[in-house]
Amino acid sequence: MKPARFVSKDFLHGVSSAVGIAIGYFPIGMTYGILARAGGLTFFETVGMSLMVYAGASQFVALNLMSMGVTPAQIVFTVFMVNIRHFLMGTSLNEKISGDKIYLKALYSFGITDETFAVSSVKADRITSQFMFGLISVAYASWVTSSGAGYLLGRGMPSFLKTGMSIALYALFIGLLVPSIHKNRSVVLIAGLAGALNAGLRLVISPGWAIVTASLISATLGSLVFGGASSGSEGEVSS
Repeated sequence: MKPARFVSKDFLHGVSSAVGIAIGYFPIGMTYGILARAGGLTFFETVGMSLMVYAGASQFVALNLMSMGVTPAQIVFTVFMVNIRHFLMGTSLNEKISGDKIYLKALYSFGITDETFAVSSVKADRITSQFMFGLISVAYASWVTSSGAGYLLGRGMPSFLKTGMSIALYALFIGLLVPSIHKNRSVVLIAGLAGALNAGLRLVISPGWAIVTASLISATLGSLVFGGASSGSEGEVSS
């Protein structure tokens, strides 16, 4: 009986920890659904992307690239670059997770996002699979549900409002960028370099490859120039 009560309590703890995430996901998910409908996606394509990709920033990027007529290969590669940070998050979180079977880790690693990672990483004690499944199930359900709700809401929305919603994409990335700038000012230089390279490369290559190439060059240069300083500052913080 004790193990059963422990599992139930841990799962419910994960569920309760995800309530704030679920509330925060809803307006962003609805915005994605509205923009997806405006961009010509069907209801099943819109919800299907949320089910299979489950990455807010990447889904907004994919919508933007699709609207520009970028090839599927370029979209996949760009989304991969945007999500590559998840490898680092998963590796970091693995240090706190109790010994689980590989298939369990594979299941709930799909649900690791910036928000679920933040909640899990600040948890005082060891993380169990029951906590992770409780946390991720609520967050995942919120994102998928809000995506579908946004698509349906967009049916009766005036066209000028749909067009205005496109600013949500830029607001989302500003929101992701500002906290990073606060922690590390070198991010400003890297982001500025990426923007300048993207603008210049668009004159000679397609928009999709311009984004990919600019991201790779700026990330590589940023790692070479600021990598040592960043790791040093992180070491000071962790100590």
